[in-house]
Amino acid sequence: MVIDNWRVLLPAVLIAAVAVAPEASSSAAEYERIVNGDFSAGGVDPWWAGANTRGSVTDGEYCVAVTGGTANGYDALSGQNGVPYEAGQSYTLKFDARATVAQPLSAVAGEAVDPYRQIARTDVTVTPVKQTFTLTFQSALDFPAAGNGQFAFWFGGQSFDNTVCVDNVSLVGGVLPPPGVEPAGPLRVNQVGYVPGLPKQASLATGSTTPLTWTLRDGTGASVATGQTTPKGHDAASDENVHAIDFSAYDRQGSGYTLSVGDDVSRPFDISPTVMTRLRQDSLAFFYHQRSGTPIEARYVGEDYARPAGHANVAPNQGDDEVPCRADLDCGYTLDVRGGWYDAGDHGKYVVNGGIAAWQLQNTYERAALFGDKAALGDGTLAIPERSNGVPDVLDEARWELEFLLSMQVPDGRPLSGMAHHKIHDEQWTGLPTLPHQDAQPRRLSAPSTAATLNLAAVAAQASRLWAPYDAEFAARALSAGEKAYAAAKAHPGMIADPNDGVGGGSYSDPTVTDEFYWAAAELYVSTGRYRADVTDSPLFGGKSFDARGFDWGATGALGDISLVLASRGVSTEDIRSAIVTTADAHLANMASAGHPAPYRTGDGGYEWGSNGLVANNGMLLGLAYDLTRAAKYRNGAFATMDYLLGRNPVDFSYVSGWGDRPVRNVHHRHWANQKDPSLPTAPPGALSGGPNSALQDPVAQRLLPGCAPQRCWVDHIEAYSLNEVTVNWNSAFAWLSNWVAEHSATAPASGCQVTYTASTWQTGLSAALTVKNTGTTAWNGWALTFAFGGEERITHGWSAAWSQTGAAVRAGNASWNAVVAPGASVSIGFNANNTGAHRSPSEFMVDGRRCVSA
Repeated sequence: MVIDNWRVLLPAVLIAAVAVAPEASSSAAEYERIVNGDFSAGGVDPWWAGANTRGSVTDGEYCVAVTGGTANGYDALSGQNGVPYEAGQSYTLKFDARATVAQPLSAVAGEAVDPYRQIARTDVTVTPVKQTFTLTFQSALDFPAAGNGQFAFWFGGQSFDNTVCVDNVSLVGGVLPPPGVEPAGPLRVNQVGYVPGLPKQASLATGSTTPLTWTLRDGTGASVATGQTTPKGHDAASDENVHAIDFSAYDRQGSGYTLSVGDDVSRPFDISPTVMTRLRQDSLAFFYHQRSGTPIEARYVGEDYARPAGHANVAPNQGDDEVPCRADLDCGYTLDVRGGWYDAGDHGKYVVNGGIAAWQLQNTYERAALFGDKAALGDGTLAIPERSNGVPDVLDEARWELEFLLSMQVPDGRPLSGMAHHKIHDEQWTGLPTLPHQDAQPRRLSAPSTAATLNLAAVAAQASRLWAPYDAEFAARALSAGEKAYAAAKAHPGMIADPNDGVGGGSYSDPTVTDEFYWAAAELYVSTGRYRADVTDSPLFGGKSFDARGFDWGATGALGDISLVLASRGVSTEDIRSAIVTTADAHLANMASAGHPAPYRTGDGGYEWGSNGLVANNGMLLGLAYDLTRAAKYRNGAFATMDYLLGRNPVDFSYVSGWGDRPVRNVHHRHWANQKDPSLPTAPPGALSGGPNSALQDPVAQRLLPGCAPQRCWVDHIEAYSLNEVTVNWNSAFAWLSNWVAEHSATAPASGCQVTYTASTWQTGLSAALTVKNTGTTAWNGWALTFAFGGEERITHGWSAAWSQTGAAVRAGNASWNAVVAPGASVSIGFNANNTGAHRSPSEFMVDGRRCVSA
């Protein structure tokens, strides 16, 4: 709330109250303009109280204590902003009111900012007996939803103190649908495109219960394929009757394709193996934009997004170089906590969010080094200042956050030494919009917490092993800090972040830290070989953390499991692998029955704040299941996850800025704030919106989306912060998935090879024979076969190929004498391996990027 909320609305237009409601437009009853008008939730948000007023909810009414002695009605007022009005439309206002002492009251509709134009003002007299007032007016002004429209009660102009209570405040009228929630097109596709050789599916919302004819048209409008839709029935998540469309058989590359059913036409899309290649860079570029304490340079982001360093102790900033603790903590020291990433749309920096985000960027590289294409994440692949320093760029970006996390530790010699402060942000919520270098508020540290300390321990330990080849000094410093943090957390296991510490920044309180202890122990064990008992004695060991909801900043046990699987350091990971596959199967089963498939399900079927981050994390799990098993169904599930995020969803939006025909633009962000200030930019390409949230936890969402179906509870509006915020930990999940999808787009299935695999097993091992056949039309001149084991198999000896194994991933390169394989010819190779568990034949083989048919 700003002082402009309290200004006078001029000129006044007097409209008399009437005893009964007048006739209103037919659509008015469906569109309530006032949020929290019945005060049933117990809070006052988004009602504000101006000078000479103090409001609170008492016994279900909004009661305002009014200071007497004022001259004008507008000297004491209360109201709410962002109320939409349409020129030429009628509105019906209704409210209950009473007062301790009878007095006049004005109900005023108008503009919240200069020139403070007024639409309507109604004067009534309130008495100790509650009365219901109903009145109508017509607007001559246009204010879009959550724009500068305002509704307010004026209480001033009385000589005496008084208390006025209002309840059941309602304002209905107008005919336009709310911006951002216009009816979605019934045909929902991946608006970016599809990859040849992989499934291509779309969704159709229709009242028909029988199959319908669909047509695929190319960029010229010519029909290239046709078929019948598959009715799926009522879809609870979207509250729609949905049909599925499968056009996977069509693989010709091109742009501008559309699907049509009758008169309905989808948004355009491409078919290409490189359709999402650039997405890996855009999703990772998000983090450079979020950097604190350094200029964001035009040569890396372009002129529109360049800005000076934020919170660098240059006026009006008070800086992050000497930040004290909150006044009530009195810790007796300041910390230099420059750097790091601004977490979300605000200017806060949170250790628990930054921890999982940094881990995920580092894991993107660690996983690619084992299973995929680490060169795509190497030095020079991102537009950041550290490019060309000999270090993979994704690790450089993660280090920017790591250095900040290390700076949040309590100094040696102080009580709680080694613990990490939970967060740092402004004393009060930062205004929207505010660029970081324009922020004049004092910055404050919140208390240390066990969860933050274990985040630091885990990510620092992970960094130590990844940085060892590039910067041994930093790797050693990170490990030392991680071990110190872990010891401090064990000494202080119950320091839970204050759930009420939510002024100026989110509280991010987490009452259960068993998962953080497990995660930190796993990372330390993988990096050092020590802490094994802390891992195996944890109640979470063996994949107990995986579930249908997915992992996030408050549920981190799965992160430790993933690192254990990738490292294969000596503890058995068979149960973890099984849990990953079992959870992935559950996601696929849920997706198979959904109208708009997404790997996410809560117990009540609702969607929560940051649902898209959880969807992306579960897409990551599907990718890992594919890495471990090479079963095509998991690869297809990961791509289907991207379909949902890029447009195959009930709101018919791509949730990724700059990607798709109808991308999100107005994310909740302090400096990507074009909707609030046209001189500022919209979100740059690659930012992931938080997504549907059926709890509707902000006033804009409550106003625009009452009664929405779970997957439809979203709007592209900058002030819908519970739906359209961006955060580092959601974008890190999206960056992981984007990298995986880009990698596997380039290796889409292709004909040309066939593999026959047979194995014989005994108690402690196995022997396998493979025949690799060239079923293509051109000779191979040099080849390499790759596949992955599904258990603990370790190759001890191989023949007729150059065999190597990293974790579960196996590679067999040609020998000198069998390098050339003519069309129709085969090579026979084999190996022996140690194995103490059940052996499953690899489900997928690849030769030089070609997925092979298993005979």
